[in-house]
This record gives sequence, C-alpha cells and structure tokens, in this order.
Amino acid sequence: MNPLPPVVAALFIVIVGLEVAFSLGARGIGGGAEAVGWRMGALERFAFSGPVLDWMLETGQFPVEHVIRFLSYPFFHASFTHALFAGIMLLAMGKMVGEAMGNLAVLAIFVVSSVTGALVYGLALDTSMPLFGAFPPVYGLIGGFTYLLWLRLGQLGEQQVRAFSLIGILLGIQLLFGLLFGGGMDWVADLSGFVAGFALAPLLVPGGWQKLKARLRRD
Repeated sequence: MNPLPPVVAALFIVIVGLEVAFSLGARGIGGGAEAVGWRMGALERFAFSGPVLDWMLETGQFPVEHVIRFLSYPFFHASFTHALFAGIMLLAMGKMVGEAMGNLAVLAIFVVSSVTGALVYGLALDTSMPLFGAFPPVYGLIGGFTYLLWLRLGQLGEQQVRAFSLIGILLGIQLLFGLLFGGGMDWVADLSGFVAGFALAPLLVPGGWQKLKARLRRD
C-alpha cells in the first residue's frame, strides 16, 4: 500500500485520538469520574449550533469560542461506530484526492467543506439539533474525487454523468436509513460539503488555476 498523505493521516489521528479518549473515559478506564461526561461536554462546546449562529448574526458578535465551531465539529462524533465510519471514508477519499492534488488541496477541501456544510445547515434549517462528525468534509473530498473522475471520463470520451454515481448511491443509502430508522437533517450539511468540494476542485488540480485564468482572459 502506498503511504497516506500526511495531512490525511494527521486528521485521522486527531479523530481517533479523541474517540479513544471518550471511549476509555466512558468506561471509567481513565480520567476519573468526570471522564464519563467528556463526550457530552465536548459536543456542547465544539459542535456546530444553528441557534448559536442565529445569535451571532442577530447581535453582530462573533466570539472565538463560537466561530471555532465551524472547524471543530468534524472532529467529534456521537459514538465509536460513528467515528469509525467517518474515519474510514476520510482515509479512502483523502488518499485518492491527496495523491492527485496534494496535501494542501486535501486540507483546503476539508476546511471549506466543513465551513460550507455548517453554514448551510445553520441558515437553511430551523433546528436546535447540533451538527457534529466528519461527514460534511468527507463528502467534500468525495466532491473532489468526483471532479477528478469527471475529468477522467471526459478524457476517455465516456459519459461524464457517471462520475456522480458515488454521491448518488451514498445519498440514497442515507435516505433509506433515515426512512427506516429515523434521522436528522445532517444530509443538508453533507450535500453542501460535496458541492463545496466539487466547486473547489478545479482550482486545486495541478494546473487548474492557470487554466481558469487563461479561460477568463479569453472570455
């Protein structure tokens, strides 16, 4: 196996490290009695909150402890299983995007997709349910991968719409699980993250910025 891009490995380590701490604390293995509430306390402090965004927009105040939620929420999860699935997808998508675009591109997509997913979630929905977990930026990486596949299919002269098969399948699975077991509106943030990643990818592929400038000059 080829080595993981360093930024992907670093993001994965942070997610896993936090989850290990929460899991051990919940079982009373470390941290004492207070450790049982570590996960809940972290979610209250670092998860993205729509009502908090509404308050910031209404008052015009943007304290750091609330603004940071746009970037901190992807690192906190509801359970070990939640973190495991998000981490696996991060490794898979991050590796493919990182090898094609580079480490800075992966980090840029992760950050922009996280912020975009949270912003759309907070503005489009009237819900007090917090947003947490790495799926919005992971979907952003899926968007970057989709763009790469879209380019590849175009070069081969094949139908480029096939590039969107993965996101269609994933959203279909989410919808099915939501209908069968109930669920929140996290898919709004996930889809927004995907769109952000797909839109950003043309600027991040090698030579993409130069091609865009050349096209704008011709226009």
